[in-house]
Amino acid sequence: MRLLLTSDTHVPARARRLPEALLTAVDDADVVIHAGDWTDEATLDLLESRSRRLIAVHGNNDGPALRARLPEIARAELGGLRFAVVHETGPAAGRERRCAARFPDADVLVFGHSHIPWDSTAPGGLRLLNPGSPTDRRRQPHHTFLTLTAEDGTLRDVVLHRLPARP
Repeated sequence: MRLLLTSDTHVPARARRLPEALLTAVDDADVVIHAGDWTDEATLDLLESRSRRLIAVHGNNDGPALRARLPEIARAELGGLRFAVVHETGPAAGRERRCAARFPDADVLVFGHSHIPWDSTAPGGLRLLNPGSPTDRRRQPHHTFLTLTAEDGTLRDVVLHRLPARP
C-alpha cells in the first residue's frame, strides 16, 4: 500500500496552489494522509477528489468550516499497521515519550504543525513521522512531503521528497 503524507499546506496564504509534484504523488498513492493546517476548503475538496482514500485532520489554523468536516485525531489500519494522525504534538523535547503515552494503540503517528520533517521511533516502537510542508518551509531548506509503503505490518521505502523552490 503506497502512502503519501503531507501537512501544513496553508493554501492560499503560503502558496496559491499545491505543487505539481505533490499532486502527481497524490495520484500515485493508495492513501493520502494530511496532518492539518489546510486553511481553505478548496484544498480539502481537491485532495478528496484526487485521492483514492484521504485520511485527514484539522490543524490550529483551520477555521470552523474545516473543523466541521475534519476530526482532531484520525485513526486507520493500513498495510497491517495502526496509524494515528494529529496536527500538534508539542515541543520536540520529550515528543517520543509523550506521544507513546498518548497513542498507546498506534504503530505509526503522523503529525504536522512544526513544518519540520521528523522521523523517529519511541521506546516501545511507535514510529513518529512529520512530512514537513510542501508550501511553507519556514526555517527548513526545502518544501517537503513523505511517501512510504505499508505492507504486512512494516513500513518500507520511507522517502522525504524535497520540492524545488517556487519561482
